[in-house]
Amino acid sequence: MASVLGRARKRGVSRVLRTGVVCTVAAACAWSTGLSGGAFAATTVDAQAGQWYLKAMAAPELWEAAKGEGIKVAVIDSGVNPSTPSLKGQVLKGLDTTETEGDETDDYRGHGTTMAELIAGTGKGGGLRGLAPSVKIIPFRVSDTEYQNGRVVNGQDIPDAIRAAADSDAQIISMSMGSDYSSVDGREAVEYAHKKGKLFFAASGNNAEEGNKPQYPAAYPDVVGVASADQKGKVSDYSQHGDNVDIAAPGNDIPGWCDETFTKYCGGDGGTSSATAIASASAALIWSQHPDWTANQVLRAMIDTAARDWKKGTRSVYLGHGLIRPGQIILDKKGEPGAPDVSPLTDEKTGGDVPANGAPAPSAPASSQAPADKPGPNAVVAGSSSESSDNSGLPGWVIGAIAAAVVVIGGGAFAFARKRRSA
Repeated sequence: MASVLGRARKRGVSRVLRTGVVCTVAAACAWSTGLSGGAFAATTVDAQAGQWYLKAMAAPELWEAAKGEGIKVAVIDSGVNPSTPSLKGQVLKGLDTTETEGDETDDYRGHGTTMAELIAGTGKGGGLRGLAPSVKIIPFRVSDTEYQNGRVVNGQDIPDAIRAAADSDAQIISMSMGSDYSSVDGREAVEYAHKKGKLFFAASGNNAEEGNKPQYPAAYPDVVGVASADQKGKVSDYSQHGDNVDIAAPGNDIPGWCDETFTKYCGGDGGTSSATAIASASAALIWSQHPDWTANQVLRAMIDTAARDWKKGTRSVYLGHGLIRPGQIILDKKGEPGAPDVSPLTDEKTGGDVPANGAPAPSAPASSQAPADKPGPNAVVAGSSSESSDNSGLPGWVIGAIAAAVVVIGGGAFAFARKRRSA
């Protein structure tokens, strides 16, 4: 089956922003209609001009405090081209687990390179600017559906890549790919990475309107499933929803490399792929400022400071715990890290208590280990007037119609499908 990304490019059609709101509280309801642009139409765009979320997240202010120094991110994808102007000097030695021609630096789709630039790109040569430009990327190349056609590919390439990433120096694993199917090998590889203290982000998927099946590895308990949201903080129409969604990040209207020739950037929606990369970069910024934190603490602080208009400790099936706001932690010194060895996803004790600096993790005071269902004040909605002193970023994002059964959806798709088999 051809990748969704490939189909979207060939189609190049406009989509209608679909409106579907179930209101339980009048103040939480919003309506949005209109037309979105074609999904990755093959036209050259100014890549940096399309990175609207950098201004919304107050990236220049963030970079004065943290740029991701000392943090490495494993990118499991179609490969990463280290020779683009924006990635020169940013990519370390990785691994190709496809067992085919080429290596991890031969990006057969352009997708993995886009994700790497969104995380750690320097912006040189007019390329994409990464949210964490001092991060180093460790690429792990795996196969997608189209790449598998006509080739004999290692059937365990993704579990092998996850294990290799877990054994690498990367503190964070970012995977903007997914499969409809779970597997014993995939689950065990994720558990292995978790025990090694890695913070694992994966795309929740771009097929909300085509079955909305849970995507793996995002749906595994120890993986942070990332949803896509637009400039108004509304979940994208394609962004898959369910219990596997943990947080949300910008995904709509984000440019990327058009294809594997690396001759131009195209406009369109980055989808949950780009949202995953941006969430991973946010975690890298936070971890570089708090190198004594563990993966559990970085993620807990991200969840604690996420923008939402529902009760803290509960989740939206569309945006999980809410919209990421790294500036709340980096600039405003908010966010409760909590226990170093308790997962904020499962509330279970973990072996993943290795901080970024490798030093023994400090014990958290009992007062910081609040249960997930502890009542608390409603989070201030990003962009509201009561948030005038908030430098946390996403000031232009307005959460509308988000509650247990409330959603406004709209957008297009920059998807990255893989063969419908066990991952």
